[in-house]
Amino acid sequence: MKIETDIVIIGSGIAALQAAQVLSRRFTVHIITKSDIRNGSSYKAQGGIAAVISHDDHSTLHIQDTLLAGEHHHVEQHVERLVEKGIETVHQLINQDFPVDRTNQGAISLGLEGAHSKPRILHSGGDATGKALVEHLIAELPENVIVHEHEIAYELLLNTHGECIGVKTKKIDSRDSTYYTSYVILATGGAGSVYACTSNCPDSVGDGIALSYLAGAQITDMEFVQFHPSLLYINGAAKGLVSEAVRGAGGYFIDQYGHRLMENKHPLGDLAPRHVTAFEIYKERAKGNEVFLDISAISDFKSKFPTISQICEENGIAISQGRIPIAPGSHFLMGGISADCYGRTSIPRLLATGETACTGVHGANRLASNSLLEGITFGKLMAENLLSYGTRQNHFQECPTLNKDKKLTLLSAKTLQEEMLKNAGIIRNREDLTKLQELLPTYDQVRFFDLSKCTKQQIELTFMHITSSLIVNAALLREESRGAHIREDFARLHQGWQNKWVVFEKEKTYVREGLYEQNQTANNVKAIFQ
Repeated sequence: MKIETDIVIIGSGIAALQAAQVLSRRFTVHIITKSDIRNGSSYKAQGGIAAVISHDDHSTLHIQDTLLAGEHHHVEQHVERLVEKGIETVHQLINQDFPVDRTNQGAISLGLEGAHSKPRILHSGGDATGKALVEHLIAELPENVIVHEHEIAYELLLNTHGECIGVKTKKIDSRDSTYYTSYVILATGGAGSVYACTSNCPDSVGDGIALSYLAGAQITDMEFVQFHPSLLYINGAAKGLVSEAVRGAGGYFIDQYGHRLMENKHPLGDLAPRHVTAFEIYKERAKGNEVFLDISAISDFKSKFPTISQICEENGIAISQGRIPIAPGSHFLMGGISADCYGRTSIPRLLATGETACTGVHGANRLASNSLLEGITFGKLMAENLLSYGTRQNHFQECPTLNKDKKLTLLSAKTLQEEMLKNAGIIRNREDLTKLQELLPTYDQVRFFDLSKCTKQQIELTFMHITSSLIVNAALLREESRGAHIREDFARLHQGWQNKWVVFEKEKTYVREGLYEQNQTANNVKAIFQ
């Protein structure tokens, strides 16, 4: 089936829904999501939205906290844009009757999370902010936004000018569709499920990153994978996230003997940046010891954290005991498709937003609750820019099709996830990364593999391997420890790597100064909007 339309968005999380709502003022939008629209990491997000809305807070403090948490590996003007435009976006949401949590006096409740210097986290439904925000955005979608559920994108189409002109997809019954469009927006979320222990949905494997990499887009910062320190962990398996807001409310890490784990480890203690707390918990568990989150000091825990309480009860953990067994797990990918704050990538008419994009706002380690802020703020900025400058594509002559006849040997999903956690997880070294690199496919192997003949599960498995390969190769190249990237053989932050970005583009891998090439963004503006 062939469909012609204005804009196609691949993914259905908060960034996608926010963009679709704005774009619908002028364009017909098709949203393609490989699962149910309510089954994604956005919907599961317990954390809130970080925004400066109190009188004793200031945007400069939020910017400073973001830069400190991310080890100053940022595009600072994009961090400033995120924080300052984010204030406007959050106020707009509230004015649209988004139900933020409030105190008994009617003021907006503001929580404190790790590495924040001020309470500035807005929540909705306690620890169900993602669900509330997705439902709010879905309710706002008009009729000219058409949602296609249980449909996976497997190939981006380019014309002879090198512009993106569409996408090929496959439905759950293996029927193919081809969408021809003026713009394709990738908003597919992260890649946490390339690891065996994760807070992400099982199908979060980096689809958008793999799609754009195969199309020739630039990918960067893939070595920076954030591990959340507190996943509910029972009998060797992660059962769900225990939000950082629990520690903001008075919870703290303890070992199996009840001793506080973060005492004298960092000035911020249990609210230290995530790579610090995750590392300490990893080391304690590596000794064979259990780690818990002590919640005994939090009154009315069930009413404050209903989602976490339900997850615990479903898995036989009694909240009344005052401690929750936890372990670190993959949570957020700071890297992704190189893009600016308007979503523009190195391929004209291909845009990326949300977790699948790397805009330089999260650095080497994302500040808590900046992810929902990024989704609603940059999703809106991108869409408004297209409303003002977007043009209709009239050149749909496709590039000649490659002869795709190569076989591809892949690990099973379970084996790959276990190998990634073991060899490219919280702690890395050259020997383990090199062993894993040899098990993963190269660019030339995957680009000549015919995904059109694959099932949804085979496509996802291929994307898992592509994303994993990018993470492993980037982690091998960056010979230092910075933020969430920790090398035991290069244990210190190295000034020689300051402002250096590992970039993948087709068969090339290189390190360059800054996220963007000289004049790259300006050239894209001219190419896309002229």
